[in-house]
Amino acid sequence: MTRLYADVIGDPIVQSKSPKIHNFWLAKLGIDAEYRAAHVRPEALADYLADRQADPLWRGCNVTMPHKQAVMPLLGRIEAPATKIGAVNTVLRGSSGGLSGTNTDASGFLEPLKADLNATHYFRMARILGTGGAARAIITALAGHGFTLVVAGRDPAKARALLDELAPKGEHHAIDLAHFAEPTDFAFDDREGCLDLIINASSLGMQGQPPLAFDWSHAPPGSIAYDIVTAPLDTPFLQDARAKGHRTIDGLSMLIGQAAAAFEKFFGAPPPREHDAELRAILTR
Repeated sequence: MTRLYADVIGDPIVQSKSPKIHNFWLAKLGIDAEYRAAHVRPEALADYLADRQADPLWRGCNVTMPHKQAVMPLLGRIEAPATKIGAVNTVLRGSSGGLSGTNTDASGFLEPLKADLNATHYFRMARILGTGGAARAIITALAGHGFTLVVAGRDPAKARALLDELAPKGEHHAIDLAHFAEPTDFAFDDREGCLDLIINASSLGMQGQPPLAFDWSHAPPGSIAYDIVTAPLDTPFLQDARAKGHRTIDGLSMLIGQAAAAFEKFFGAPPPREHDAELRAILTR
């Protein structure tokens, strides 16, 4: 029996947890639809979209690397905040068959920080480690919430270019990622009333990748450590942060948050977030 469906596309795609997330919510809500993983190589991206666009049962797709920017010229319309971020992670098929692109990464990243962002601070700073596609959404999101940003990359010029493009207002800083690998004796001032984030926005620490070298003497007291890596979920970065007394946020928080925003767009209903603990248990088996 045919039914509505959506996809997640990427190259590779076998590692994606998105099908488990969306199909869990579909089952909980009793929606007769499915969410699939589709391995789409760069040279096949245009053909994939043309085929799906012709299928009225297809609701759209989530987009992972390396397609988040390559997909943009293939769409009829780009919606905010994807226009600002410069990357699309969600493609939607309209009732007339037209394709539009948006981005739910920024809102997904901010979701576990809502309580913190609703508080009043006299200073907010985020150290963002990485300059890839995820960093684009994170820079955009935090710049809109009054953060002073320090973006660290293996190429500081790329970090500077990202800041100039995405957060041109404010006194933000670009730095070599290696700077944070060595200890510092910097004496942080009283951080009460401040909000400090240390964010691994790179693939470092992911299974099959080198570890992220970060010395926690660079983190002010009371910092929140946030790692977007999902495999492994409890990364050495987060383990070291907890050992130093810092609060931590893992990669499933952002992944589930961005998926929730996309799910409602695909299937017309908010996901049942009261089952998040059960979903997390499934994703970490």
